[in-house]
Amino acid sequence: MTGSAAPLVLVDGSSYLYRAFHALPPLTTSKGMPTGAVKGVLNMLKSLRKQYPDSPFAVVFDAKGGTFRDEMFAEYKANRPSMPDDLRVQVEPLHASVRAQGFPLLCVDNVEADDVIGTLARHCAGLGRDVVISTGDKDMAQLVCQHVTLVNTMTGSVYDIDGVKAKFGVGPELIIDYLALMGDKVDNIPGVPGVGEKTALGLLVGVGGGLDVLYANLDKVPELPIRGAKTLPAKLLEHRDMAYLSYALATIKLDVPLNLEIDALHPGEADVPALLELYDELEFKSWREELLRQHKGAAAKPAAAPVVAAADDLFSLTASASAPVVEEAVSAAPPSGDYQTLLDQAAFDTWLGKLQAAELIAFDTETTGLDAQRAQLVGLSFAVKAGEAAYIPLAHSYMGVPVQLDRDAVLGALKPILEDPHKAKVGQHAKYDINILANAAVPIQVQGVAFDTMLESYVLDSTATRHDMDSLALKYLDHSTIRFEDIAGKGAKQLTFDQIPLEQAGPYAAEDADVTLQLHQHLWAKLEAEPSLAKVLREIEIPLVPVLARIERQGALVDAKLLGEHSIELGEKLVELERQAFVIAGEEFNLGSPKQLGVILYEKLGLPVLSKTAKGQASTAEAVLAELAEQDYELPKVLMQYRSLSKLKSTYTDRLPEQINPRTGRIHTSYHQAVTATGRLSSSDPNLQNIPIRSAEGRRIRQAFVAPAGYKLMAADYSQIELRIMAHLAQDEGLLDAFRHDLDVHRATAAEVFGVELEAVSNDQRRSAKAINFGLIYGMSAFGLAKQIGVDRKQSQAYIDRYFARYPGVLAYMERTREQAAQQGYVETLFGRRLYLPEINAKNPALRKGAERTAINAPMQGTAADIMKRAMVAVDDWLTASGIDARVILQVHDELVLEVREDLLDSVAGKVRELMSAAASLDVPLLVEVGIGDNWDEAH
Repeated sequence: MTGSAAPLVLVDGSSYLYRAFHALPPLTTSKGMPTGAVKGVLNMLKSLRKQYPDSPFAVVFDAKGGTFRDEMFAEYKANRPSMPDDLRVQVEPLHASVRAQGFPLLCVDNVEADDVIGTLARHCAGLGRDVVISTGDKDMAQLVCQHVTLVNTMTGSVYDIDGVKAKFGVGPELIIDYLALMGDKVDNIPGVPGVGEKTALGLLVGVGGGLDVLYANLDKVPELPIRGAKTLPAKLLEHRDMAYLSYALATIKLDVPLNLEIDALHPGEADVPALLELYDELEFKSWREELLRQHKGAAAKPAAAPVVAAADDLFSLTASASAPVVEEAVSAAPPSGDYQTLLDQAAFDTWLGKLQAAELIAFDTETTGLDAQRAQLVGLSFAVKAGEAAYIPLAHSYMGVPVQLDRDAVLGALKPILEDPHKAKVGQHAKYDINILANAAVPIQVQGVAFDTMLESYVLDSTATRHDMDSLALKYLDHSTIRFEDIAGKGAKQLTFDQIPLEQAGPYAAEDADVTLQLHQHLWAKLEAEPSLAKVLREIEIPLVPVLARIERQGALVDAKLLGEHSIELGEKLVELERQAFVIAGEEFNLGSPKQLGVILYEKLGLPVLSKTAKGQASTAEAVLAELAEQDYELPKVLMQYRSLSKLKSTYTDRLPEQINPRTGRIHTSYHQAVTATGRLSSSDPNLQNIPIRSAEGRRIRQAFVAPAGYKLMAADYSQIELRIMAHLAQDEGLLDAFRHDLDVHRATAAEVFGVELEAVSNDQRRSAKAINFGLIYGMSAFGLAKQIGVDRKQSQAYIDRYFARYPGVLAYMERTREQAAQQGYVETLFGRRLYLPEINAKNPALRKGAERTAINAPMQGTAADIMKRAMVAVDDWLTASGIDARVILQVHDELVLEVREDLLDSVAGKVRELMSAAASLDVPLLVEVGIGDNWDEAH
């Protein structure tokens, strides 16, 4: 390119909108709004702007309605399907986002984007100014010249004159002729029948010119080295009019009346409040956070930004054009307030007085790490009103400024306040802070935690956002917090908090307390407007916080020697399985390499390809291997065993001994209240929810969880709790009767479905009935059930039909729940917990069906979770009040595991069974099974 000024950049917005929609994975908001195409185009614009920071810039879109080409040829673009609904709803948000980012947007009625781009490009090229056209449309190649270049941001391709020749085989001057001969299926340009790309190229190169030269030299065509050359002249003559019509349709118009100055197309400043609102609606969280960081305290009035409105066929643009003014600004950040770092006794005493007088205290700890059982306390921060917070440094290895406070004296002074159950406190993920302070040099048993902003957000809407402080501040306060990486760095060189200078550590820590208080004020107001949700928070989630903290601190005793022996055995089995795989394959290969495995399975052994990857390769994913193994293929069977044992070894037998805390000699998992959508607890480091119970290897891992001398492990497990909840919710007399009479519900179902006497039910029939009972809860289809119980789909559907005929209340519950979910957008547990279902009314059938399955299952799974949480609180209250020598050490699914002194087993078992059974009042009894043993496997 030779132009001296920065090139004009013209973006074919319509081309990129379609390409982003079809090329990128689908992306939707939590409310089910499609956003993938919007994000794809905006990403492209960001990238392009970085490459041409000083250029005038315009994003051009097709306008609604027809053009002169439709008048020329009624069938123009007739084959193109109508815009998909999931794409149509993204057009307006995209246009709004482009304008809000400050990009001039051109959209001219009755004119295609190509013609607007062509006119601007030809005008600039005529003035000797360079132009860059960003498009994925091959038609645009006709515009390339000395001053015009095409770029495809999605593929990274760049086409100048030589690039067009290399790509298409002809130069830009013959692209229209090329399209006229071969036609264009996308735009329904007919071309000459029977002439494709190779023939069109052969004709144009062979005669050395375009259509006019070709038709003047038809006698030379039979001699060209083209397949069917001898019949081409007659074909070309017959369709001469169609060829020239196609030429006209393919020709980009270069004289659209546009009254504008090119330099007026320079992008303006972003409309920050409008972008914040759009990014919030579209749930582009990282972009929103980045924008807030760049524009702290954004002005209420947006800066001027060029915006071009649609007109008939003439429009003008001036440099003073501006975006619509937003009436009310979005606050980019809460007040920075008065953040203090307390360095001496006088400053501390002042704040101690504030804490003693405050009705509600927000508190937070700063530590050396994320593991609450190993991290050391570095400092505490407090806030008593919005915008006012303080940080108390206690153990910084680098201060930068002198600190005259004694750690133990400060903790001693704070202890009465933090341990006062009547002094209300709020934290963000307060369980962590409770554990840190319980393990501090001066142990503090925090009481009076009345609120937790993580849990307030979770109860309000479990799926609306992540529930960490940064995400919540961004969503609810429009505030981008100081991130830990901002002050500590990243990667291997990241500092621990005690190494961070106080001038940075202080504001960071104080902000945590301030934001926690402001989040509470915002979220609690929302919860108070929904009494059932406020009740879930007050009566289930908040009381559970100290219970989980105690369980985590208690930890579980494991036999590292037993785990080590098991690990060696697993290693030997893996070697043997690997050897078997090599024998079956006939060669050695890397079992962990999808590429090598794909070659062995599909090319060498010729196994059927059940699924392909996004890149079109035959898949070796676990689900595919499992299906192949079910079809009795030998190598997939061995591979499934290998993967299963390998996962057990790496996750548990190798890892668990490393996770034993040297201070306590126990393993301390972390329980998470705000992760699953339905309310169930999850755990990590280690994750104890996924230890398999059906395999011998999984049970051996449970055998390593042992009781100390003089104690036993007691496992108390709810029996078939979700089925019992189903019976209660559905009010089906058949199911209610089975549970009330303590029948084996799977055997009872088998008797009904298979039409046999209860005593005559076989084990296989009971197994099938169990699959039906649980499968229907989780929305299993007839196809899925058929696969699970080994019958054809027709027979499976007959079983389901018979089930619903025998248990009509279940079918009525399912239909009722679907209707309610569609009407109100959420479902509830018996205790009022909600699960919002943004895709319940989606037009995409797969998304809608998935939401309907969730709607049916969530009330049962969520109610079971609520019951378990209530039971945990009740058991913990009794253990604490009685002082009995027993404690809860684990919670997994529907099971509590306790460590109980041997002489107290009978009394503890009776009381635990009583408390767990009374955790909810259902129309069927809650049955709790209690087992006792020297290890977890024996107890369960």
